[in-house]
Amino acid sequence: MSKLIVQKYGGTSVGSPERIKEVAKRVIRYHDRGDSVVVVVSAMSGQTNKLVELINEINPGGSAREKDVVLSTGEQVTIGLLSLALEAQGCPARSYTGAQARVMTDNAYCKARISNIDGSQIKQDLADGKVVVVAGFQGVDEHGNITTLGRGGSDTTAVALAVALEADECQIFTDVDGVYTTDPRMVPEAKHIPKLALEEMLEMASQGSKVLQIRAVEFAHKYDMPIRVLSSFDEGDDGKSTLVTREEDIMEEVLVRGVAFNKDEAQLTITGVPDQPGVAYKILGPISDANIEVDMIVQNIGSDGTTDFTFTVHRNDYEQAKKILCDTARELGAKDCTGDDKIAKVSIIGGGMRSHAGVASQMFEALAKENINIRMISTSEIKVSVVVDEKYLELAVRTLHEVFQLDQ
Repeated sequence: MSKLIVQKYGGTSVGSPERIKEVAKRVIRYHDRGDSVVVVVSAMSGQTNKLVELINEINPGGSAREKDVVLSTGEQVTIGLLSLALEAQGCPARSYTGAQARVMTDNAYCKARISNIDGSQIKQDLADGKVVVVAGFQGVDEHGNITTLGRGGSDTTAVALAVALEADECQIFTDVDGVYTTDPRMVPEAKHIPKLALEEMLEMASQGSKVLQIRAVEFAHKYDMPIRVLSSFDEGDDGKSTLVTREEDIMEEVLVRGVAFNKDEAQLTITGVPDQPGVAYKILGPISDANIEVDMIVQNIGSDGTTDFTFTVHRNDYEQAKKILCDTARELGAKDCTGDDKIAKVSIIGGGMRSHAGVASQMFEALAKENINIRMISTSEIKVSVVVDEKYLELAVRTLHEVFQLDQ
């Protein structure tokens, strides 16, 4: 039975003319068996970085609109080359920029969000037997200005297109053959996960797993679009993969599915703040106004009418956030303002946590036995996250992976 499939290939998958020809061969295998195929591609590996370097040489402080005009060209090269490769192998193809594919976005240049996709022309080309090749990472606002979706935005393009076209599946081809219980480079015993829930993948992506871009998983979760993660370096189409799908489509509910970690965080603390209504807003409002995202938050109430407030931000935002916080501390008459950019976040994730008590205490006990101090804790229905000193990151990940028997 033929299917409508959206495939996405990242920069390493299309990193050279030889790789592009290999992608064309794979796409043709799907096309020849009767499937309708839409291919979303990134820029060739390293090309976006080169474009950023050119921008920085010319005018690093220039307008975001013009930067997007430059940054969007990398994908335009790839869609043309892949379409030519398909034609050379006898397969009819048509390339689309984001604007031509009618990927409509807001006007937040460099980090635009998709608002709508008109897939009518793409559907017509598919009906005519063509493979459609779409530039990822880009769209167009209501005034026709080119926009880009931010790093990793090609994943989001692929999932959004799959939703708009009502595809049977969105396949993300990358340099790994699926999702693992943790990063195999840190824990060689990590196991491949054949199937996991969209909600579990959403937590894993938000807690540091780099396999799928978080906005793409959010899109898939919202619209129940199955995502399959595969390796573009497997020669055949029967290699390992991970299907990320609705929870009700998964037979086995695992207690802990995986261990995720994030080294890109920094911690900030303001102490001795007057404990009164609105103090949290007074602390975080200026941080938010600077467009800095806050992750974990802990507030401790003292016995002397003051409070201590600790939160984490992305490490790239650390210096700016610390300056803002210390300015706020002076305005509020706080005792001190401190920070630490040598921390890491470690999380355990699993749908089975909903119906099992004691998972968090088991995690804390395991870390305590290794003399790893926990600095912050955050939980959800299917996740427990802790902040630890960065020097203990690898030990913490290995310990939790073993304690929850993820290597079994």
